[in-house]
Amino acid sequence: MAKSQIWFALGTLALLFLSAVADETVVLTEENFEKEVGQDRGALVEFYAPWCGHCKKLVPEYEKVATSFKKSKSVLIGKVDCDDQKNLCSKNGVSGYPTIKWFPSKSLEPKKYEGARTAEALVDFVNTEGGTNVKLATVPSSVVVLTAENFDEVVLDESKDVLVEFYAPWCGHCKNLAPIYEKVASVFKNDEDVVIANLDADKYKDFAEKYGVSGYPTIKFFSKVNKAGEDYDGGRDLEDFVNFINEQSGVNRDAKGQLTSKAGIVDDLDVLVKEFVSVSNDDKKAIVSKLEEAVEKLEGAAVKSGKIYLRVAKKCINEGSEYAKKEIERLERILDKSISPSKADEFIIKKNILSTFTESA
Repeated sequence: MAKSQIWFALGTLALLFLSAVADETVVLTEENFEKEVGQDRGALVEFYAPWCGHCKKLVPEYEKVATSFKKSKSVLIGKVDCDDQKNLCSKNGVSGYPTIKWFPSKSLEPKKYEGARTAEALVDFVNTEGGTNVKLATVPSSVVVLTAENFDEVVLDESKDVLVEFYAPWCGHCKNLAPIYEKVASVFKNDEDVVIANLDADKYKDFAEKYGVSGYPTIKFFSKVNKAGEDYDGGRDLEDFVNFINEQSGVNRDAKGQLTSKAGIVDDLDVLVKEFVSVSNDDKKAIVSKLEEAVEKLEGAAVKSGKIYLRVAKKCINEGSEYAKKEIERLERILDKSISPSKADEFIIKKNILSTFTESA
């Protein structure tokens, strides 16, 4: 497959992914279109196709618009996949992509948007048509922007694993990658020793030359132990990046940024847990001593996990074999509530470790 075809396919995957994840844009279909549009609020609707290059470029701008109006009760920001909803798009006179239309409240007779395809212009248009006064939302970014002033401080920090995208503002492939790269940064935003960063290599040409960058985007990984940087040659969809960072940094997150069932697990301690649950209470104390010795040998993030293993083992002795199961149920009730991401991480790790004391029984 030619390089241009590969990039085209990757761009399509990017848009498909963005269409599938939960965001502030309402996904419209034949089933829900007239329930959402033409009702008590006005609606801005983008009719797009997953393979459309202009649609891909519009994605980050349209997301900003949707975020800006997410609290508005009088405006809906929606989108229709015309590859999937051909009849609906035909019914609305769509012949090219992207087509953006404004549907006034209580009307299915739209007005076509002919303005600039920027978030600023779209927000102004909706405010005018909908009689609102919404300001363009500033969408927070989890990508660290590198400059000549902070490059060495961030990238060469030996306590951090740093993924760096060298890009150029005019590069089409970079624009296609931008929303996916932002998602990658969001996944790992709570991991202090993982940094997702980018550098405008067109502006900072010295860095591009220093690190052998000759095309855009070029992605390099600067691990804690290799600050010379190594080329990232993996796939460029979200899951590829997430799997790479998980493997290289010892993190365990899924594509939504949630810790997986492997987070916090220490294989060497799991061997002792199996032994722990298989013996009588009198013999469990001897296994705890082995756990203490093993924990003393741990390093890095594993130390924190090791302490949890020890606490759980001692609780199981003092409170009985049902302790782990009951504690898991308690944590699950907490996780079902709205809690901070850092607390969620803490409870998921504890739950994972507790599970080893039940699964091994």
